[in-house]
Amino acid sequence: MPLRALLAATSLVALATPALAQESPSVPQTAAAMTASSLPAPPVAERRPHSFTMHGITVEDPYFWMKDQSYPTVDDPDVLAYLNAENAYFRAVMAPHQALIDTLYNEMRGRLVENESTVPVPYRGFEYWTEYQPGQDYRRHMRRAVGGGEAQLLLDENALAEGHAQFDLGTAQVSPDGRYLAYSTDTEGAERYVLRVRDLTTMTDLPDAIPGTLGGIAWSADSRTILYGLVNANWRVDTIKRHTLGEDVAADATVYHEQDDGFQVGLDTTQSERFITLSAADNVTNEVYLIPADNPAAAPALISPRETNRLYSVEERDGALYIATNDKHVNFRLVTAPVASPSEWTELRTGSDDFYITGLTTFQDFYVVEGRERGLDQVEIVRYASDQGGGAPVRVTFPEASYDAGLGPVADFDVDAIRIDYESMVTPETDYSYDIASAALTTLKVQEIPSGYDASHYVTERLMIEARDGTHVPVSLVHRRDVTVGPETPVHLYAYGAYGYAIPPGFSTRQLSLIDRGFIFAIAHIRGGDDLGYQWYLDGKLERRTNSFNDFVDVARGLIARGYSSPGRIAASGGSAG
Repeated sequence: MPLRALLAATSLVALATPALAQESPSVPQTAAAMTASSLPAPPVAERRPHSFTMHGITVEDPYFWMKDQSYPTVDDPDVLAYLNAENAYFRAVMAPHQALIDTLYNEMRGRLVENESTVPVPYRGFEYWTEYQPGQDYRRHMRRAVGGGEAQLLLDENALAEGHAQFDLGTAQVSPDGRYLAYSTDTEGAERYVLRVRDLTTMTDLPDAIPGTLGGIAWSADSRTILYGLVNANWRVDTIKRHTLGEDVAADATVYHEQDDGFQVGLDTTQSERFITLSAADNVTNEVYLIPADNPAAAPALISPRETNRLYSVEERDGALYIATNDKHVNFRLVTAPVASPSEWTELRTGSDDFYITGLTTFQDFYVVEGRERGLDQVEIVRYASDQGGGAPVRVTFPEASYDAGLGPVADFDVDAIRIDYESMVTPETDYSYDIASAALTTLKVQEIPSGYDASHYVTERLMIEARDGTHVPVSLVHRRDVTVGPETPVHLYAYGAYGYAIPPGFSTRQLSLIDRGFIFAIAHIRGGDDLGYQWYLDGKLERRTNSFNDFVDVARGLIARGYSSPGRIAASGGSAG
């Protein structure tokens, strides 16, 4: 949740819940005295006549002036004046709550580890991780030889950000031979990145600097060539180019150009690293091309041409393609095909009304299927060889009834263990190693909370609340165990419900500042996300978009009907499409 929303929701309880306010010394007395009549008047954006005509339709846009025509540079005096007025209004409204803001800030910061580091991931003889150092805002990218050795600093984002008002790292990908690091940066906030290549033997950047990139890159097998995407005027990647290290960037060959304005292009590499995949897609339709990693100049080979409302993803192992697709079932099925005849699909696993396939990753001796059943994440391992139980999925067992789990970072192809990322609304982020042979989960790391955290003080629940059309909507809740749940309990209700993105019932240190003040924090898994399957997404878009909003309202009403709160005691938030 954005900090502003959290502060607003917490301030609400100070105003509406005197008992809780008295119990919390962090709530200043001035906040309770502030009323709507004492608030400053908010700025009102001026309406200025402006219209444009497109496809024979004239559109009136009286707020056109609020888009600075020189964006990403914002220097229009009228736009700046309005932004300054908005900021001044916000500061005035929040000023009486400054003591609470300071308290919350210190609480939230106290739950963060300043020298946080990730669990190292092995890749071709090295293990890679990122870390923060105390007082620094950005990550350091590190590696050392597998089995031990001196740590090597590959990239320091803090040094790259120095002297810039804005900094963002786009991609950072080591070459297969471990010598080079391709990375991209944006120091203007325009989401147009400059791609560079660092020689890790000399720790110097090559002169190969490529502006206007967006998204990931793909290395050739010999670590001499990079495929990258260029962004167009509408911030869509429509062109893939090929660059050989040391050659003139201006002479880079075009590998692919997308003609459809509604599609954009992405790059990836199969887990086997034998093929580069190039996907052209909109939100519901795609097609995938293969390029041999050992021959990046080869023409992209189309697996299957785009069909409206059909999606598929591709992996490879020993000359066979493994494909997840929704062509026959809305929740996807698995098929295989020879690399030599990629469009000849043979079914490997039928689609299921109960199990929604969300991911497929191949390894040398097994493949991993990720999915959701009744809205809960599942991870299954399937061996190829029949004498090893091939075809029979082995499901990873998790310890809680409601959680967020999935395949973690695994860079190598021939492995005997995989990483599992796990958390719940009461369990901090946990990194596991899962042994394929023994099915044993070994804890590698648990998120540290320096100020202290005891999971036994909290309770998580999962409800199904009926919406107005009879559909049952999942709701995930968390609250303190010592809170008496009833009509007086304040609730903060959150949802997203768009683009097929499921909101997982995960852990958040920020939410503890609400929960520890007596709130129930609830996530409504409304239609528009794919929480209960791909159809759940389809049922919340286009002409069915109203389902998303109705679900949210009906969940709030359902919580009241079940005695979790009462009218006027539910705060709500959502960001972006939410």
